[in-house]
Amino acid sequence: MAPVLILYYSRHGGTEQLARAIGVGVEAGGATAKIRTVPPISSDPDAEHPDDPAAGPPFVTLDDLTGCSALALGSPTRFGNMAAPVKHFLDSTSGLWLNGALINKPACVFTSTSSMHGGQESTLLSMMLPLIHHGMVIAGLPYSEPALHSTTTGGTPYGVTHLAANNVTTLSCEEKQLCHAQGKRLAQLASALASMNTEKGNAV
Repeated sequence: MAPVLILYYSRHGGTEQLARAIGVGVEAGGATAKIRTVPPISSDPDAEHPDDPAAGPPFVTLDDLTGCSALALGSPTRFGNMAAPVKHFLDSTSGLWLNGALINKPACVFTSTSSMHGGQESTLLSMMLPLIHHGMVIAGLPYSEPALHSTTTGGTPYGVTHLAANNVTTLSCEEKQLCHAQGKRLAQLASALASMNTEKGNAV
């Protein structure tokens, strides 16, 4: 099965920690996690295609998106919406939309905020919209996950979140549990859909 792409943008590390914890869940679900980030937006035209970061995951390419079996998309909250670099990258994927490259691939979303009511759920919903336009299958978190009932930090049925109060980037125990559950569920859904497509192909 193709890798599960975990794509994020992070300024202070909270969203990155979510991405890495989701990756642990993806691997536990039997898939390969491929972690990538998006470049910051610059007013310098020459910086449109910057070199990969000196440390951390490389910048994403459209081929990464085309070649994945599933997508986990993460962004910090910016006024209740995704950060501009994430939107900028998604706006560059119209070619994939035209040829239906992402149709029926499962996807989930995740975010980090510095306050409890800083727009986590609206940010998650805003990230779902372009994925729905791409024909992706949105995978939330069911309430069968115990940590959704006990968390006092991040965690929603729309996707995993992190409360980065006072710039704390370390995930809480419940946030880690939910990340692992989200990643594992995404990997299992990707495997199930891949099997269905294989059986359908064999039947034809």
